[in-house]
Amino acid sequence: MRLDKLLSEVGYGSRKEVKQLLKKSHITVDGVRQRDGKYQVKPDEQVICVEGEQLFYEADVYLLLHKPMGVISATEDPRHCTVLDLLPADYQKRGIFPVGRLDKDTTGLLLLTNNGDLAHALLSPKKKVPKTYWAKIAGVVTEADVTLFKQGMTISGNEPVAPAHLVIEKVDEQEQTSEIRLTITEGKFHQVKRMFEAVDKKVLLLHRETMGPLKLTEDLTVGTFRDLTTVEKQALGII
Repeated sequence: MRLDKLLSEVGYGSRKEVKQLLKKSHITVDGVRQRDGKYQVKPDEQVICVEGEQLFYEADVYLLLHKPMGVISATEDPRHCTVLDLLPADYQKRGIFPVGRLDKDTTGLLLLTNNGDLAHALLSPKKKVPKTYWAKIAGVVTEADVTLFKQGMTISGNEPVAPAHLVIEKVDEQEQTSEIRLTITEGKFHQVKRMFEAVDKKVLLLHRETMGPLKLTEDLTVGTFRDLTTVEKQALGII
């Protein structure tokens, strides 16, 4: 990788800004000062320092985002804020994309990465990766619904969906609403909403809590993100 490209990707500015940085700053590669942005480096093998501070670079990026409502799961959009717009500018050049999608009005766990193989493994129907959602439903969810979801059902468009685990957390008879948790192993378009529509109910709020071994914890506030931990990476089989 070119030295100027590396510096730009890790947040030292645009190519133009990096060029000035190379001229003015003390940047070393394995202890030798370098001013040429075209100089080829191997960041995983060489010690690269800026003003004496070692630079660490990971080719693959793994971020866990707490997606807020009103933001779309896309890399770019001319009219709406995307999940990538929530990240610092230096991440924009890393080829990051959301793994799957959450609807604009759905909140919760979303994995962002530039590892296409991992994304494919998590989204492949053959892998049956479980995803758990909390939802508030308009209507009283019943044990009959639990049984139907467990058996598998057909949703709009005569589309079959695999068996799902539905748990009734709370029912408000007066308001005629329910709070539930649902675990599915597919990712069909608007699947959770269409499943409840199939039993004459409507999703009012939808929030994803887990995806495979990844869990959204309370310390990750809405709209913020963090790197995956070593334990999470190990659980995903990427280290």
